[in-house]
This record gives sequence, C-alpha cells and structure tokens, in this order.
Amino acid sequence: MNLLLMTDKLTTGGAEIYFCKLENNLPHEKVNVYTAAGSGELYKHIKHKDRFLELSKSNHFMNFWRIRKLICDKKIDIIHANSLRVVLLLLLIRLTILQSFQCIYTKHNVTILEKQAPVLFVLLLNKFVTKVITVSHFERNHLIELGVHRQNITTIYNGVDLKQFQYQDKRPELVFKVGILARISEEKNHALFIEIANRLKHKANIEFYVAGDGPDYRIIKDKIKNANLEQKVKLLGNIEKPENFIREMDVLLLTSKREVFPMVVLEAMAVGTPMISIDKGGIKEAIINNETGILIPEHSVEMFCTKIKELEQNKHLRLNLIRKARQKVMREFSLNSMITKTFEEYGRYHFF
Repeated sequence: MNLLLMTDKLTTGGAEIYFCKLENNLPHEKVNVYTAAGSGELYKHIKHKDRFLELSKSNHFMNFWRIRKLICDKKIDIIHANSLRVVLLLLLIRLTILQSFQCIYTKHNVTILEKQAPVLFVLLLNKFVTKVITVSHFERNHLIELGVHRQNITTIYNGVDLKQFQYQDKRPELVFKVGILARISEEKNHALFIEIANRLKHKANIEFYVAGDGPDYRIIKDKIKNANLEQKVKLLGNIEKPENFIREMDVLLLTSKREVFPMVVLEAMAVGTPMISIDKGGIKEAIINNETGILIPEHSVEMFCTKIKELEQNKHLRLNLIRKARQKVMREFSLNSMITKTFEEYGRYHFF
C-alpha cells in the first residue's frame, strides 16, 4: 500500500505532533509512507526525510501540481489528511485525475467551515471523505448531529508515547508551580491564566509559568507587564522538550475557549502532573472530575483559584489524582493503541 500523510505545516501543534507520530511509528515494512507539509520546527522529527515533500506556505498553485504529481507517480492508495484545508486541496486534485484514492480525515480542531457553512461542511465529508477519524466520542456525536453519516466516522484517541512522557514522582519544593502549555492564541485564553495569577499574587509560594509561542505572545507579555506580574508569571516561549516542562509543574491548567481533545491533557496525566481543565469538547473522556483530574464548568477565575489552593494544600488529593490519571492513560491512551487502530483503519480500504 502507498500512503500519503498530509498536514498544513510542521509548526508545533496537536495535529502536527500527531502527524509526526504516525510518520515515525507506522509499520514501514508493510506500507510505503510518504509525507507532505509546510516547513516548521517539527521537521527535525520526521524520520524518513527522503519521502517528505515540503509544501509552499504561499504558492498554493504550485502545491496543487506537486501533490498531484506525487499521487500519480507513486500510485497513492490512501491519503490521510490532518486539516480541512488539505481535504479541500485533495478534492480539487481528485477532479483533475483519473486515478482514484481514498481520503481519510482526522478532525483535530473546530473548523471555520463547520461554523460558518455547516451544510457545505457536511456535504464535503459525506461525498468526498472515505472516513472521518475523531479524537473523542464527543466530537463524533457532534458530527452526527450536524448530519455526517454515522458509518463514516470512527473515534481513535490520541496516543501518548509513554517512553517520552515517563512518570516521575514530584520532589518536595518550597514553590508550588502552576503552568500552561499551549499555543499563545486567542482561543487558548491565556488572558484567563493571567487573571488567575493576578488573583493569587499574594500567595508568595505559588508561581506561574507560560510555555509556548504564538500570534498573541506580545499581547500576553503586555498583560503581564501591565498587571505588574513579571516576577510572578514567567514567559518561557517555545520549549524543546515539553515533557520536562510538564514534569516540573505541580499543576497544569487548561483555560481554552474551545477544544476538541488537547494532547497536553494526556501528556500531563502520563508524567504525573495534575490537570485543572475547563470542561470543553471531549476532555471529560480523559479527566473524570475529582478522580483523574479536576474539571471547571465555566471560565471562572474564582473556581480555578479555589482548586489551585486546594491542590497546593492537599498532598493526598494530588497523589490520588496522579495515580488514577496515570492508570487511565496507560489503559486507554497509549501511542501503540493509536497506531494499531489507525493502521487497521487503512486496512479496511486496502488488502495487505
């Protein structure tokens, strides 16, 4: 089988890391795996660079012809798209060639098309996409409610590399570290994180850390400065090894305005860092409130602060959450399980 994995770009993000995991771990002795994406810092994680096609960030016409040529030359059987933009590009290519291929689409994010033109979005998935992979049952149910054919959707959870995100006991320290690891953009709601830090600025033993970069980096930096929190909140920028940052935190927050199922939740559960997360998307399929983490029903500064103080003061609660979270990740969210189930999905459309 000849398989092409595609995503928009290799900048750090959930869909892009998922793309790299597939490229690295699919059984290459059973399938010829080709990849295509725009440039980015994750390129260094591509294992088979001789089968990678770098796409232009601006010349979409050139991308069209280069991908079309790759599909024809390599007789691609299945194309696994990791963004809706890729799906749209593939639809245009399909209209210009006689060769058929199966299109599998993993839906990682809430898309503009489904919000602004849901009828067109559903038509695209029902008529062109062979299989939609969702990363949570919540998202699967959402697509069914929109009108996407039930039989065309399957849920395969994101998988954590348990070798990379190894569990580690917390060492007792004088400072209680509260972190956030996310692309600094409007939907991730770092502004709420800053408000939480401001509310707890009188707690000398609690410090806040922001890891990541993005279009709103300068805005968040200014908010920290204007609130006189530069000694309380540390902006770390892009980090090379996210597993180390997560392990160093005593608690990780997720404050997003919208989510499907962020990978950072599973990574924190794996390494032994408790999560306090807003209850959005399919997060509750991993975080069972007060059992494998803490869920907050709304974007309330007061609720987040209350739970941070509760965890800081209650070591028994922290250890209980950590233990059950790790067990759940090992049982339901391993990288091996994700790779196996995805490969089985390919096998439905091609005889090995």
